[in-house]
Amino acid sequence: MSQAMERLRNLGFLVRDVSRLYGRHFERHARELELTLSQCKVLAHLSRNEGISQARLAELTETDPMTLVRTLDRMQQDHWIERRADPADRRAHRLFLCEDAKPVLTRMWKIADQARGEALSVLFPPEREQLLALLARVHENLQTLDARAADERRSHHQALESETRASKGI
Repeated sequence: MSQAMERLRNLGFLVRDVSRLYGRHFERHARELELTLSQCKVLAHLSRNEGISQARLAELTETDPMTLVRTLDRMQQDHWIERRADPADRRAHRLFLCEDAKPVLTRMWKIADQARGEALSVLFPPEREQLLALLARVHENLQTLDARAADERRSHHQALESETRASKGI
């Protein structure tokens, strides 16, 4: 097997390991804020998705929903986030950042810039741009494939329900 084929075969492992190591590198920098990587993920996603549901935030941050609730409880006590009732679902909450979180976010983004700069320091600026552009294309393709698979599952499920109703004479 060629070296290129071997590298391609290990793509998933490489991407996952780069993510793990990058997270650890960021966490070392975030210690000065006394924040965990999990808290930083929550703040980052909320800054981009205010009004998001707790369930969707758990999915985006790859956090167990019960663990996320404890993190959110602490953040709410610190006046960093606000939970508001979801007008469409009485059982759900929508999440919003509070003013007290803004200085923390500013410091967090500065730390992220520093960690990112260190991680990418082995690349020349055009290589950085190329890496990010290629990753964005792969990301977009995977999102498209994921959405297509979800549509196919929905269509299959609807077809099964129609067959079931037809066999029962409904």
